[in-house]
Amino acid sequence: MDQKIKSVFDLQQKYKFELRKTDSKTRIAKLKKLKQALESAEEEIYVALDKDLRKSKFETAVTELFFTYAEIDHAIKKLSGWMKPKSVGKTMSNLFAGNKIYYEPKGVCLIIAPWNYPLQLIMSPLISAIAAGNCAILKPSELSNSTASVIHKIISNTFEEREIACFEGDAETSTSLLKLPFDHIFFTGSTAIGKIVMEAAAKNLTSVTLELGGKSPAIIDDSCDLKKAAEKIAWGKLVNAGQTCIAPDYVLIDEKLEKEFVSHFTVAADKMFFNYGKINDEVFGKIISEKQFNRLDGLIKKAVIEGAILEFGGETNPESLTINPVVLTSVSAENSIMQEEIFGPVLPIIKYKNLQNAIDFVNSKDKPLALYIFSDSAKNQEKIINETSSGGTCVNDVLVHISNPNLPFGGVNSSGIGSSHGIFGFKNFSHERAVVFQSKFGMTKMIYPPYNLGLLKWLKKLM
Repeated sequence: MDQKIKSVFDLQQKYKFELRKTDSKTRIAKLKKLKQALESAEEEIYVALDKDLRKSKFETAVTELFFTYAEIDHAIKKLSGWMKPKSVGKTMSNLFAGNKIYYEPKGVCLIIAPWNYPLQLIMSPLISAIAAGNCAILKPSELSNSTASVIHKIISNTFEEREIACFEGDAETSTSLLKLPFDHIFFTGSTAIGKIVMEAAAKNLTSVTLELGGKSPAIIDDSCDLKKAAEKIAWGKLVNAGQTCIAPDYVLIDEKLEKEFVSHFTVAADKMFFNYGKINDEVFGKIISEKQFNRLDGLIKKAVIEGAILEFGGETNPESLTINPVVLTSVSAENSIMQEEIFGPVLPIIKYKNLQNAIDFVNSKDKPLALYIFSDSAKNQEKIINETSSGGTCVNDVLVHISNPNLPFGGVNSSGIGSSHGIFGFKNFSHERAVVFQSKFGMTKMIYPPYNLGLLKWLKKLM
């Protein structure tokens, strides 16, 4: 495998110099080709995601396919404008010069994708890489192996290896890839693995984009529509069985509202994901692996031992890798379940006495990938936004910020580095190159030796 990887990498290193010359028309044709390949493989994709995560056809269409198609369409529409050199302002040192920013491809890029949205989270950065004129090597997750096989087939049938290639395999394959001096690495996954990727990239001074995760909070005050908030959080928390990097990880709620919220949440969860009191596995997904199932099961049990109250759910089925939705109250900051990203259908609820307590709690932890505010008070909304930091934020909704390609998507510090989607993804896979076209009337000669000290006062005023 190592030899094959190196062979493809070398091919792409040679071809990147040809690829960088391509115009928007050529790149748009490639994006259209990718979309057609995905459309032709739709049924295979539905079957694969059902096998890997028990995703319903509807959920796969909305969260994987339609999302990807929309991103391709957006790139096709905007690419010509993105690629044009941008004129910028001048200074006295280049008053008569032309000053522009050129967007050049980074070169050969590595895209390592996770298992939770295995199609969307490999195709989204690939779209940006193609738009920016790069070669790319893809590494889908081995945990979602059915989808990985379909992705490999799509890429192999659509592109030459010297431009885009896909390698299936386990952590050893990723390790082999990370040894190579890529021009850019785009990784989506856990913070712990993100650190490993960044360390490997540093050895080759390779730039990185890290889409990580963390404990994304939902803050609820007493001015919001509590029923609507509970419905939205129930959907955002439980879609894909909670295996979503921007899922609400826990709730911070005004202490007066806790009981009512729990009631609304359980009603909403029952309506969306249960059928006559039993989990509806036609709409509710499964946990990806036995290892993850055991981790989540252990977290729930340990949380209860440490004092949390199981308000709702908790039934598990190890044979089908199903964990029913769980709501926990009386959760303390020290509880084990508050020490790591849950990444499953478990919602801890923490009460606060005043809004500042909630803000201080969020700020006591690493900066999250997402933060959700449920409030009809503009004053409270602004207070939370101004006094916290997160990769992205939604006010009175969850998850939807990821769907707008006009917004940057990414984390901050431990939740990620860099942004993706739309022009932000295009720039992420591009080098912004400064170019000055000096005129015949350049003024730099004024500062050549021998120095004229009499010019200093005049130059100071000019600057």
